[in-house]
Amino acid sequence: MKSAKTGAVSGCVIWILLIGIVSTCILPVFFVVGSVTSFSHYAIQTTGKFLCPSGSRPESYSYQTTTHDENGFSQPTTAYELHCVDESGEVVKNDPAAYAFLWIGIFAGIGILVSVGLSFVLAAPAGALITRFLNRNKTA
Repeated sequence: MKSAKTGAVSGCVIWILLIGIVSTCILPVFFVVGSVTSFSHYAIQTTGKFLCPSGSRPESYSYQTTTHDENGFSQPTTAYELHCVDESGEVVKNDPAAYAFLWIGIFAGIGILVSVGLSFVLAAPAGALITRFLNRNKTA
């Protein structure tokens, strides 16, 4: 019984360590993909369902603006906003940033789920590899 309890505890420790290791690789990828796709039509439509008041529809609005680079020089860029438009065509809500944060958060959540699932799949082989390595060192 003592061996089973030790095995369960060590399996959980290995799984938690694997979540940390795998998520350091997976999460940045999902953050970048979420950031790059945050101004897409699909992102606007998806997040607009949560952010727009009832009776309005989400629309993408873009305009030309400027930003500053690392040397302080102005660079032209395009800004994107979520506009919630009612039936008469009037903008009832203007959201310049929350939709992008929500979209990136959705991707981060997916990344966490992928990390947990991949860690769960890899926990048994990693445990066996660690056990084999530790047993090899004991005999040597």
